[in-house]
Amino acid sequence: MRIGIAGRRLIAALLVVCGLVWSGSALALSIMDPFNVGPAMDSGAVQLGNGIPYGAGPRKVLDVYAPQNPDGPAPVLFFIYGGGWNHGDRADYQFVGRAFASHGFVVVIPDYRLYPDAKYPDFLNDNAQAMRWVQDNIAKYGGDTSRVFMAGHSAGAYNAIMLALDDSFFHDAGVTLSVRAVAGLSGPYDFYPFEYAEVQNSFGSAPNPEGTQPVNLVEPDDPPIFLASGTHDPVVRIQNSQNLARQLRAQGDWVTEKYYDGLGHMDVVFALGAMWRWRAPVFDDMLAFFQRFGAFPSGVPLVAATPPPSTADTAKLEGVVNQIDSLMEPIGGSHGDSVGAATAATP
Repeated sequence: MRIGIAGRRLIAALLVVCGLVWSGSALALSIMDPFNVGPAMDSGAVQLGNGIPYGAGPRKVLDVYAPQNPDGPAPVLFFIYGGGWNHGDRADYQFVGRAFASHGFVVVIPDYRLYPDAKYPDFLNDNAQAMRWVQDNIAKYGGDTSRVFMAGHSAGAYNAIMLALDDSFFHDAGVTLSVRAVAGLSGPYDFYPFEYAEVQNSFGSAPNPEGTQPVNLVEPDDPPIFLASGTHDPVVRIQNSQNLARQLRAQGDWVTEKYYDGLGHMDVVFALGAMWRWRAPVFDDMLAFFQRFGAFPSGVPLVAATPPPSTADTAKLEGVVNQIDSLMEPIGGSHGDSVGAATAATP
């Protein structure tokens, strides 16, 4: 989500006060910096590509991560970050790329055009174009195009789920590979009418606004979907996940829901990284879900050992993450009742 200049300065100051800025500079270059330094990330992964073009323009580039010691072709995870469709950078999610690469995946994290340079459906077209690059090139990086998975967080979860439910974007980009399963973390899927500036800017000119909503696009035989949200998310209400899950189940599609008690908006994606994994089993739940749908036919590879962060650092950082959530602008409206504990459901 977008955080204003004043908010970024406050977060930087909090990180300095807490002693959590580990870069050489006096202030963190990004609020994500503490999660992307060496000691905070999983070992056993390498970055094979940085800023690889998948189309024309400065935002049409992607990064590739892979296991340090691959054992044959690996499953592919295509991860789309969030940012309210107006902010975000692939480098901020290095911790996600290294997490899944250390556990056997080849991971692709694309940049894509953002508001005001792009509106719906530009960001979906860009990600479809990036998937076309995966189809044509990922084998050179050790990826297996017969085992492709998608995931995203927040606005990125919207993008991933939309690409899974509306195949017109892949069709127009010439993508013919099959996505085995999709994971959406803290995503907005049912937010029309557009209540907030974030979505009004990016979706307000859509000729068919109802057609921009994943809950309206569910059909039988959609790919298996994993939906996860924190119960204390102030940015995208968990009803977005609940409503989409209800529609998927009504059509006979496979859906797994996980609601993590007490977690906020950024907690859910931060929990994918080694430093924040103690907060909730988001990473383990996603790995188990992907494995259920064929990520590793011969079994999950050896888990890379990562040293846990110190108790003092995580206690300080928890307050910073909560502060980040409080500074974000909401994008997902509230519909219905919420739940208060972790749950899972499948057909």
